[in-house]
Amino acid sequence: MRVGADRMCMPAPTIEQFVEAVTSTVSANERWVPPSNKGFLHVQPLLMGNGPVLSLIPAPEFIFLIYVTPVRNYFEGGLKPINVVVENDIHRATLGGVGNIKAIGNYAGIMKAQAKAKANGFSDVLYLDSIHNRYLEEFSTANVFIVKDNTISTPVLGRTILPGITRKSIIEIAHRQGFKVEERLVPVEELFDADEVFCCGNAVCVLPVGSITLNGKRVDYGESGFVVS
Repeated sequence: MRVGADRMCMPAPTIEQFVEAVTSTVSANERWVPPSNKGFLHVQPLLMGNGPVLSLIPAPEFIFLIYVTPVRNYFEGGLKPINVVVENDIHRATLGGVGNIKAIGNYAGIMKAQAKAKANGFSDVLYLDSIHNRYLEEFSTANVFIVKDNTISTPVLGRTILPGITRKSIIEIAHRQGFKVEERLVPVEELFDADEVFCCGNAVCVLPVGSITLNGKRVDYGESGFVVS
């Protein structure tokens, strides 16, 4: 939040204020925490500008709030492998933009592609970079990992990739379990040779990908039983 606030010309709460707000909100809603095997309480911080301003300038005042909601599984169907489609025309983020922070505009731009994908029976969309239209970036709200033999690869962080804490955790756990982890540019063609593909994020947690469709060509995963993910 502090990194994102600085990019958006917004003041940020201190770490102490942030932790206190989360703790107070969760405590006040303790009765809504689902059993551990049924779901979880999703904690969502929000920082937004406010005030009597119509001009394109930073807001004169800001609201910081925490809201929580009990959730089951992020995708319909639960923890079953999801089927996704690669998007060729719409891009989630561009260099120089705000793709590497949690800005609301990142999600507004993908609504069209996501709606189209779901209308065609897909669970989500996988986006490519906006320059070469070739390298993997992210799913709509999650980071992407591909597995080949003992190597786990994920797009390298930059000005368009969100540095998720779940992503960071997976990398650290994978290293400890003896996997080779590569953070690099990942060409979309590597999807067709991967053993597994999975996504991760705050609400998504970790979900295996059952199939990916690119330009009408579908590749299926799961022969290994999604052992790594």
